[in-house]
Amino acid sequence: MSEGDKAVKTNEIARAMKLAPASVTESLQKLSGKGYVKYEAYRGARLTRKGRRIASEVSRKHRLLERFLADVLGIEKSKVHKQACAMEHDLDGEAEIALCRMLNHPDTCPDDGKEIPPCNLNVESCAECARMAPSKLADLTFKGDLSQLTELSKGEKGKIQFIRGGETEVKKLHNMGLTRGADIQLMNIAPFSGPIEVTVRGCKIALGRGIASKIFVQKAG
Repeated sequence: MSEGDKAVKTNEIARAMKLAPASVTESLQKLSGKGYVKYEAYRGARLTRKGRRIASEVSRKHRLLERFLADVLGIEKSKVHKQACAMEHDLDGEAEIALCRMLNHPDTCPDDGKEIPPCNLNVESCAECARMAPSKLADLTFKGDLSQLTELSKGEKGKIQFIRGGETEVKKLHNMGLTRGADIQLMNIAPFSGPIEVTVRGCKIALGRGIASKIFVQKAG
């Protein structure tokens, strides 16, 4: 509910989870005390950096499971959300990696087309992940926060950390100088889902939204 970093009101959460507002308030206060949310009475709650990282990990597992249930097992899309909710907390890191690879590193979930958050592995791309054993990858954790290139504001800078895609996508981006560790700045955003203009390695490059959405950066500062 807080995707986009907006505050979520207590009553909104209560309605969504079919709980009493007082119970939600009590839970938010506990989560605030543990540093997972920033809660203000009458204004609602926002996830903290710590809370957003954990929420992103759970959301990633949930949406990968939705893809598995719909695409592999053929379960109706209207039923996959509830089933994935029951499974997401028992999926460990190694199983998550293996599942993502089996599904060929999907971008979105089947239920509502929402973006699947990127993994927290310290690898350059899905292509690099595919070449390694899941048991060896489980300990390669990236400690920073990732943002999609398309989420940057005009003028904002970052450093490329991860590319979602296989060998073809990675090679195409490498040929344009878009490699892990490269500093990048978003210069302009065309309206109506048009291309975005970035500067990398001293060159200006126009990227379509589709390919740009596969690039994840760590924001400067």
